[in-house]
Amino acid sequence: MDGKLEAYLDSLYAKDSDLERVLEEIRSRGMPEISVAPGYGRLLTLLVSLSRAKHVLEIGALGGYSGICLLRGMPADGTLTSLELREDFAAVARANVSAAGYEDRLESIIGDASASLTRLTEEGRRFDFFFIDADKENYPHYLEHAIRLANPGAVIAADNILLHGRTIDPEKQGPSVLAMREFNRRIAQDPRLTGVHLPSYDGFALAMVK
Repeated sequence: MDGKLEAYLDSLYAKDSDLERVLEEIRSRGMPEISVAPGYGRLLTLLVSLSRAKHVLEIGALGGYSGICLLRGMPADGTLTSLELREDFAAVARANVSAAGYEDRLESIIGDASASLTRLTEEGRRFDFFFIDADKENYPHYLEHAIRLANPGAVIAADNILLHGRTIDPEKQGPSVLAMREFNRRIAQDPRLTGVHLPSYDGFALAMVK
């Protein structure tokens, strides 16, 4: 339906000043306009709240849109650990999260996500909820790290699993496509997970660690 269904459902909800601020900041700074879709942002808030997650890890901060959505679902003593490769993007995310009232609940870690995830594992850190929305070629790698860092029953969410249709196009064989196909297979078949795929927007994966 060329996005008409998603547009209709999104139109039912009032404009969100904090999230609109994030999108405007991203546009004004020439950053990639690839924040999580509004419907999936609302889903993140709901899932974090339902899972009662206190320690949340996101891989890919961009401008802070998903960070705000995640923090909204957390209890007052919850914390978000946010991994971002670029300091300039992380600074924008921190500013937007602060403007939304969550400055003291954000741990921002700058640098290569794989190195950061290895360090978190070595430190014995554990998390209740994960959101993966970063470089697509490393999705299978990030999934494995998330499982290692997960408390029992933790939820793993990931965006852009359809890659604008490339994932299901047999003619597409690039590294990102191949990695995403492997990631989707693991969500469905890894015995450590109970998973599901959602096809709206650009696709979304959810899994619970057994």
